[in-house]
Amino acid sequence: MNINIGIVGLPNVGKSTLFNALTKKSVLVANYPFATIDPSVGVVAVPDERLGKLADFSKSVKVIPAAVEFVDIAGLVKGASAGEGLGNKFLSNIRETDAIVEVVRIFEDDNIIHVNRSDNNAINPRKDIDVINLELILADLETVSKRLTNLGKEVKAGKKDAILESKLMEKVKAVVEAGQLVSSIMVNIDDMEKPFLKSMHLLTAKPIMYVLNKKAGGTNLDEKKSGDGTATVDPRYAELMKFFSETGAAWVVVDAGIEQELKDINADEKEELRHGLGADDDGIDLLIKKGYELLNLMTYFTTGTDETRGWTIPRGSTAPEAGTAIHGDFKEKFIRAEVIEWDKLIAAGSYAVARERGLVRTEGKEYIVKDGDVIEFKI
Repeated sequence: MNINIGIVGLPNVGKSTLFNALTKKSVLVANYPFATIDPSVGVVAVPDERLGKLADFSKSVKVIPAAVEFVDIAGLVKGASAGEGLGNKFLSNIRETDAIVEVVRIFEDDNIIHVNRSDNNAINPRKDIDVINLELILADLETVSKRLTNLGKEVKAGKKDAILESKLMEKVKAVVEAGQLVSSIMVNIDDMEKPFLKSMHLLTAKPIMYVLNKKAGGTNLDEKKSGDGTATVDPRYAELMKFFSETGAAWVVVDAGIEQELKDINADEKEELRHGLGADDDGIDLLIKKGYELLNLMTYFTTGTDETRGWTIPRGSTAPEAGTAIHGDFKEKFIRAEVIEWDKLIAAGSYAVARERGLVRTEGKEYIVKDGDVIEFKI
């Protein structure tokens, strides 16, 4: 399953620095067929300790993780929807992605120009988000307006599909004209409308996650300041948190500069150096995991002496649907699947013992695959 997430943001917020840190975690070309696509695309392994444990259990020759593509998209500027900056090219690149990561700067640094500074020369991440989202909204408004015009003749002719789609487009148009993201009404889109909406590739219908880029040793908005014995958070950061809370947005804090510095360091030394540089967590791993979750994805495994591999599927997939991640024919040719939870397999010590204990189950076409299942398909 080929999944890609576009990295967007205003110029000089650390977007490309983040991408460089991410691509160090790229899947090896030898292990993944899509690892070399384009200089601005990185196929990144989804961190998953279960994979290594299963590979050790099976003594696998190859280990292939589940993966997500991250696409470094050129910096957005105010007016992009009207052709400013890279304009249409920028927007078309976003249309091709499954989700959007918006990089937002939360550190002050007079040596790094920020294109959207306020009058007092201070950054304001909440306003930065407004700039980015407004451009996406305006682009969607243009797309929907054109579609409504094109549907006019078919609606007058009484074509049912055109009438249904037109009503949906009017609903979407009202949302974007109000300055809201299309994703805010996704729960109100019924099954008959979803194919029409999907075909439009609307930018603000995509899941969005915000990456707050901080800087070690700098003035970061998320760091509490003590005054009169009371720790306070910068009002701009508090405003940002309020926005995330009200919208239910996904977000993560990353020090892209530190992660880029550490990208060539081996794992044993990395944690010690990270703490020494002032970063507590591996923000990159957290970003990858959250990006995976943002798209409502999960992983099942196949394992043997030749190969242990993680397969990416949408949550709620049936066994035949999950099989298509391996090969498109599996859905039609599916007979049954032998399934066991990954930890129960390892605890048993071998497949033979797991079968003796009745831990390996035979499941049919209606089985809903669970995250962490180890599956052997019978076709």
